[in-house]
Amino acid sequence: MMRLGLLLLSLATLAPTAGAEDSDRLRNAKTLFFDRKYAEARQAWQGILTSSTGAEAEAAAYWLARCSENMKEDERALREYGEYLARRPSDRVLVEEARTSRVGLAARLYKAGKRQHLTILKEALADKSKTVRYYAAFQLAGLGADVGGPAVPVLKAILRDETDPDLVDRAKLLLLRIDPGALAQDARPPAASDGRKGSSKPATWVRIRIEKAGTPVVAVNLPIGLADLIFDSLPDDARRELKLKGYDADDFWSRLKKLGPAEIIKIEGDNGERIQIWLE
Repeated sequence: MMRLGLLLLSLATLAPTAGAEDSDRLRNAKTLFFDRKYAEARQAWQGILTSSTGAEAEAAAYWLARCSENMKEDERALREYGEYLARRPSDRVLVEEARTSRVGLAARLYKAGKRQHLTILKEALADKSKTVRYYAAFQLAGLGADVGGPAVPVLKAILRDETDPDLVDRAKLLLLRIDPGALAQDARPPAASDGRKGSSKPATWVRIRIEKAGTPVVAVNLPIGLADLIFDSLPDDARRELKLKGYDADDFWSRLKKLGPAEIIKIEGDNGERIQIWLE
C-alpha cells in the first residue's frame, strides 16, 4: 500500500507542468495502468516518452517498464528499467523502485536459465539503498548455496543492525540455507544452562549444535514458529504414543517453550563428538 501511494504521488507531480492536452494524455495513461490494461497503457506511455522531455519523459520510461513487467515480459522490462536508470532520473522513489524491480526480474530470469543476469543481483548488494541491498541479498540467497555466498555479508549486517523480527528471522533462515556455519557463533549454549534452570522470557529458537574435538561442524537454528508447525502436524497415532509415554501432546510443546534458555539434550560420543539441543 505504501509503495502504491508513493507511486501515485510521483505521478501526480507531473500534471501541473504539462499543458491541457498533455495532462489528458498523462491521465489516460495512468488510468489504463491502474485499470490493469497494461498493453494499452504501454502504448500510451510510449507515446508520451516519444513526444516529451524532462520529468515527463523520465516518468514515461519508468511506467513503460512497469507495464512490460506486469505483462510478464521480463527480458524487455529488465532492459527498459536499465534504460530508465541510464537517464539519471531525479525521482528518488521511482529510482529505488526501478532498482528493486531489476533485482526481482534478474532473479526470476536466472531461475528460468538466464544465468547472465546473476551479475545484476551481485552488483545490487552494494547499492546505496538499504532496501535494494536487503532485497538483493534475499533474492540471491534464495537461489541456493551454489551462488548465494556473496549475500552472506549483507545478511549478517541485517542480524547486526536491524530490529525488525521479520527481517532478522528471514536473514537467519537464508544464512542457514546457504552457509550453516555462518550462525555457529550464535549457536553457543547459554553458559548457565544446565537443563533445569529456565527463564521467564519465552524461547523463540530451537538450537542444535554438533561439535567434534571442540570445533563446531554443524549448527542448526530453527524458529519456534516453524517447530510449532511441525509439532502441530503430528498425526493422531504419534500423539497417542506420546501420551502413553507420559507426554501430553496438547500442551507439551507450549510448556517446553516457556522454559526459556535451557538445554534439552546433550549427547557425548566415544570419539569426541558432542550433540547439544537447547531452547533460546
